[in-house]
Amino acid sequence: MAQPREFAPVKLICGVIYRESPLYEEVKARLEAEWGRADSESPAFPFDLTGYYEDEMGGDLLRRFLSFETLVPPESLPAAKLWAIELEAMVRQGRGVTGRPVNIDPGYLTASAVVMATAKDFAHRIPLARGIYAHLECLFTRTGVRTLDWTYPDLRREPPQAYFREVREIYLRQLRERPA
Repeated sequence: MAQPREFAPVKLICGVIYRESPLYEEVKARLEAEWGRADSESPAFPFDLTGYYEDEMGGDLLRRFLSFETLVPPESLPAAKLWAIELEAMVRQGRGVTGRPVNIDPGYLTASAVVMATAKDFAHRIPLARGIYAHLECLFTRTGVRTLDWTYPDLRREPPQAYFREVREIYLRQLRERPA
């Protein structure tokens, strides 16, 4: 009979959708103040395969990902998402706008998958806590990244997938170097 064990720590990641580079830098600094030093940062990818955020954020959107040095328990994901929602509100209020200047999506990476947090329910999303759901984004295989029927369109492309593979290597190295 298998006994439950503690979960392995996970690699905290965060996607940021934005229009203005100075705003991205401000958000990055706030994320690092809350979650610790970012040890990896993706290039900016065009967020152009859906118009989902255009009404709130305008056009010509970009998305970047960060990963954070400190490994965290997977059960910390709801708190990370709730804090990200608060940060979005602080940014909006600080700029005195009614629209959404930035979208901040925390998640985590394991040896086998990328999981993002969301406050939106759907059939394939798993309730976690306090109105936050886990969204399994993609799986790592021996040959690369496997997308799923519900993988966000922009993450089906090679640039974000290459970034996730790089972060996975950092994560696996961190796991190997951890004290027993």
